Amino acid sequence: MAEDRENRISEQPEDSIRQVMDLIARHRLVENLVHKQDMPRHELVESLVHKQNLAELQKKLDQLHPADVAYILEALPLEDRLLVWDLVKAERDGDILIEVSDAVRESLIASMDNQELVAAAASLDTDEIADLAPDLPRDVVQELLRSLDETKRAQVVSSLSYREDSVGALMDYDFVTIRADVTVEAALRYLRRLGDLPSHTDKLFVIERDGTLIGVLPLKRLLIHDPEVHIAAIMVDDPVSFQPEDDASDAAQAFERYDLITAPVVDARGKLIGRLTVDVVVDFIRAQTESDMLALAGLREEEDLFTTVWKAAKNRWMWLAINLCTALVASRVVGAFEGSIEKLAALAALMPIVAGLGGNTGNQTGTLVVRGLALGLINRDNAMRLLVKELGISLLNGAVWGGVMGVVTYLLYGNVGLGAVMALAMLLNLTVAALAGFLAPTLIDRLGRDPAFGTAVLITFITDSMGFFIFLGLATMFLL
Repeated sequence: MAEDRENRISEQPEDSIRQVMDLIARHRLVENLVHKQDMPRHELVESLVHKQNLAELQKKLDQLHPADVAYILEALPLEDRLLVWDLVKAERDGDILIEVSDAVRESLIASMDNQELVAAAASLDTDEIADLAPDLPRDVVQELLRSLDETKRAQVVSSLSYREDSVGALMDYDFVTIRADVTVEAALRYLRRLGDLPSHTDKLFVIERDGTLIGVLPLKRLLIHDPEVHIAAIMVDDPVSFQPEDDASDAAQAFERYDLITAPVVDARGKLIGRLTVDVVVDFIRAQTESDMLALAGLREEEDLFTTVWKAAKNRWMWLAINLCTALVASRVVGAFEGSIEKLAALAALMPIVAGLGGNTGNQTGTLVVRGLALGLINRDNAMRLLVKELGISLLNGAVWGGVMGVVTYLLYGNVGLGAVMALAMLLNLTVAALAGFLAPTLIDRLGRDPAFGTAVLITFITDSMGFFIFLGLATMFLL
């Protein structure tokens, strides 16, 4: 058993994916060979070979952590994914469904009947059920709620009543409380009687008789103080706590800032109603990061890596349409200077450089601003100073690299005026890019949307259009 555990720890998820894929490929190869053979009792032989091949694959899956199985499922095409999913033991279904992405979860749920879904969800903790429930059919959710005991049902309903990105939707109800007027020795006896502690328990929550939170007691304090000392004397009476309506992103920042493992959640009257744990916070941060990465590219987070061509295409139409419109505007800017380009062909070769460097500068500033907005670091008091700093950087970079490109342009075309126009155009466009990189995410944030959503497209549109207009406009004014 210990050896198996060490093997699981040392084995990388990528190795597991490769091994599972090899087993699937071997399974299909052997089955095809047997299927083509003409032999007595062919169906029996084929059935035995089928079971033998899948038994090895199932043994491999049983050795893996649910998170690793989820990782493998996300890397497999739909047909192979469903083959692997059928081999997963029923008691592990819930844990794996929680770990996979929303898109992959949808495909797995579609392959299960109502009884399987209810059994899988019922084995989960309250917060996990609340996370899974929105993806389940309505009749399954109703059946699931009926199958839960009254306390757990009330907790699930309570969790579902909060916003998806709130603390209330992430908190769980499994925690240990203690009174302030008991001694350390009594507290230790109480913990021994419990026999087991909820996962990630690093502190006990100290409450009054009516359930009001008055402090927390880190376990390390409980272990190092004299048995006769009262809890009130060693507890932390000003703990970091949250309310269920708080934004989960704010809570995640607090967990990072204060190195929290768990934190109490209280209602408006200060009564303890739940706790937030670091594992849930990490999952939330990962999901938000993935969502932002996809949003920057104009993709939706529900897209499966191996989804159908039709569904994936529809998922990308909106941003392709927006990009097409912005590209048409940029092309019209270029079209307005067709006469200048005909007279000086070098302009056509040089203008993508101006737009490209502007886009790079704008995206650098935009990324910095998006991060600052996400972390709550940018406010009215420091926004102007940040803008001035970014403009200063763009002016310096524009002067340096504009000068470099001015010299390069002169060496390539032997035209001093064209080199000067190139240098000035780069200086101006990098300044415009810095403005766009600051204002685009700020405006999107003011409109109540995620600043990562659409910032890159908007910055690219501004830097391309303005880059072409500035460079071709200067060339028309001074060279033609």
